[in-house]
Amino acid sequence: MAGPFVAACVQMNAGPDVAANLEQAARLIREARAAGAELICTPENTGRIVADRERAMREAPSEAEHPALPFFANLARETGAWILVGSIAVRVSLERCANRSLLYDATGRLVARYDKIHMFDVKLANGEHYTESERMQPGEQAVVAETPWGGLGMTVCYDLRFPHLYRDLAKAGADILVVPSAFTRPTGAAHWETLLRARAIESGAYLLAPAQCGLHDGGRGTWGHSLIISPWGEILAAAGEECGVITARLDPAAVALARAMIPALSHDRVYEGPTLAASSAAKLAAG
Repeated sequence: MAGPFVAACVQMNAGPDVAANLEQAARLIREARAAGAELICTPENTGRIVADRERAMREAPSEAEHPALPFFANLARETGAWILVGSIAVRVSLERCANRSLLYDATGRLVARYDKIHMFDVKLANGEHYTESERMQPGEQAVVAETPWGGLGMTVCYDLRFPHLYRDLAKAGADILVVPSAFTRPTGAAHWETLLRARAIESGAYLLAPAQCGLHDGGRGTWGHSLIISPWGEILAAAGEECGVITARLDPAAVALARAMIPALSHDRVYEGPTLAASSAAKLAAG
């Protein structure tokens, strides 16, 4: 088993200019590397946040043409760090993009891709509404990537609300879970920390959650508050609402210890689906 290492979350404020966003991410990644980080994670939508959906779709490149891929490959080689690019929009058809996360090793090799599975289609009480499925094609494959420190389970933002995904990742060998995000301010204030700590505790895994922050094109606000959480649910590092970097020392042995104390991942039982009790059904029928 690998020994302890330093991981980092980059918190950034992406806008419509892809080149400016990449340079912002690079500056923060270099800062994280200077602080000793060997695994560095950026947020969802690292490449771009633009309010005009038609423009975003029209200008989205394919993976082969996307400037982010060679950019982060070169940056990984330069820094000698593993880099998790939280997500970029990659065209996969005439009418759809994938919200795709990319993992590079320290030599700049692309070792894993993950397309966000769960689409953020919601209407909030303050009037904000999002329909990610209008232009994004949901992924169909969960991914655990091999790293020097154990399996890394890849997820993106709204995936956080589907606990069975994280349980499946942990049972498939994920010791570290990543949740790059662009959480809204209302949902972030209400649920962000609680859901992240729950996913870490349920899976007995480290959890890295790099986030977008501040105001973006069109006035959209994101919550920030990037977190690094232990397998026991402890907050090891936390950001505020400004751009920057957080780091923490992760010890892979802590994963085995947490899972040995509470081996819930091995306690699944087969059961039949829930049914409505007869008395309750009769009351409902009676009106």
